[in-house]
Parts: sequence; C-alpha cells; structure tokens
Amino acid sequence: MLDRFREHRSESYDEIVKKLIYIAGTAKKNPRLSRKTVEEIEEARERMRRGEYYTEKQMEELLRQS
Repeated sequence: MLDRFREHRSESYDEIVKKLIYIAGTAKKNPRLSRKTVEEIEEARERMRRGEYYTEKQMEELLRQS
C-alpha cells in the first residue's frame, strides 16, 4: 500500500512514511492545505508516469548552466 504514495521509484519507505506523517499532521491543522499537498503529489505521480521529469544528471547539468 505504501508504494501507491511513491513519487519516484527510488523513494524509500522511510521517506514515504515521513511524507504521510506530514500530511496527517497538516490535515489536522489545516485541512485545505493537506488536500492541496495530496493533489500536488498526485500531479507529480502523473507527470512521472508520462515521463515528464528530469534525471538527477540532467538537473545537475541544468544547474551548472544557470
């Protein structure tokens, strides 16, 4: 079930659990913000499925150029 919350393949379960704890805490304090967070995660997952992302190597190159 935790795999459904992965934003990228190499994301560890520790990172996923921390993200879920953050979302749960935010939901209690500010439900509107937590919904936004969940929507942003879903959007990022969809972009990843479509292959719309930069690899670490590509980002390093882009950052060097700027």
